[in-house]
Amino acid sequence: MNRNAVLCGVIAAVSMLMTSEGLAKTQALSDAQVKKEIIAESIANYPGPCACPYNQARNGSACGKRSAWSRAGGYSPICYADEVTKEMIKTWRERQR
Repeated sequence: MNRNAVLCGVIAAVSMLMTSEGLAKTQALSDAQVKKEIIAESIANYPGPCACPYNQARNGSACGKRSAWSRAGGYSPICYADEVTKEMIKTWRERQR
């Protein structure tokens, strides 16, 4: 068998394995774990360091009331588990499929 055929077969097998592992991971995650993922994604989507009060500013201090979460208007990041709704969890799980 030539090397290219073997290489293509290996790549295809690894891809299928990774896809099935990814699906299994999203099914295996508890609602609490999904909430953490949603919060992490929300913070990552914020352009600055102070999405949430508990984040650290560039100077190392806690963001506190300077955070986007604490300010009215503009960005509304999700910082706490009790802000994540069942609908958000459902949507997140569907996106991961």
